[in-house]
Amino acid sequence: MYYAISRGEIDTGGFRVEQVLEDIETLNRRAVAGELEVTAISIHAYAHVAHRYALMSCGASMGDGYGPIVVSRGPMTPADLARATVAVPGTLTSAFLALRLFLGVPFPFVVIPFDAILDAVASGRTDAGLIIHEGQLTFGDLRLTKVLDLGAWWGGETGGLPLPLGGNAVRRDLGPEGMAALTRMYRESIAFALSHRAEALAYAKDFGRGLDDGRNDRFVAMYVNERTLDYGESGRRSVRLFLERGAAAGVVPPVERLDFI
Repeated sequence: MYYAISRGEIDTGGFRVEQVLEDIETLNRRAVAGELEVTAISIHAYAHVAHRYALMSCGASMGDGYGPIVVSRGPMTPADLARATVAVPGTLTSAFLALRLFLGVPFPFVVIPFDAILDAVASGRTDAGLIIHEGQLTFGDLRLTKVLDLGAWWGGETGGLPLPLGGNAVRRDLGPEGMAALTRMYRESIAFALSHRAEALAYAKDFGRGLDDGRNDRFVAMYVNERTLDYGESGRRSVRLFLERGAAAGVVPPVERLDFI
């Protein structure tokens, strides 16, 4: 999504843009502190910063019938999972909120960097792992078993809505014109990447973790697509529902201001 900006293909409108490369949970925590003007953010985390940030209408990653998964070394029932110690990539990730909604109750967990969770499960350090990012495609390499797909579950729960995972947030103190200008810039960058897919994929692969070209292509297609240009009506509805259910479960505060720039 950032490729065109990095290559100077997009008019930044006088903004000086610095790329910050950190894992999503670190970015979530920095958003809570209000440190970044524009940031990728988990939709779960957005509930805690909606007073300070608006959501861009572009930049979304949504699981349309698929999403974060839970893996273990063998089959598990939901009852087993509720008692298991689950390695999670962060307590502000959307995957964490989705799993909490699926189970309906708090569950034992340990926070582990997302790229170390598969090894933690395979080695027996944890009973199960909540997998985001490329691990959704590579868990089988370690002979682990998928016990739950949270995107498929959410779609079944909501009549086919996509599971909202990540978005782009822009700080409200930039003002309406600034927020709109930055959103246009990022939408143009995403559109450029989608229309120059091969070169954008080659750029993105440098930031990936162990994916071959085929799986890199597949992974990007899952989470950077037409919904990334705009949430769409169903995407917006799903974000609202996800946050409403999170608030009803007592996991996130109610969101009074949900704006899509």
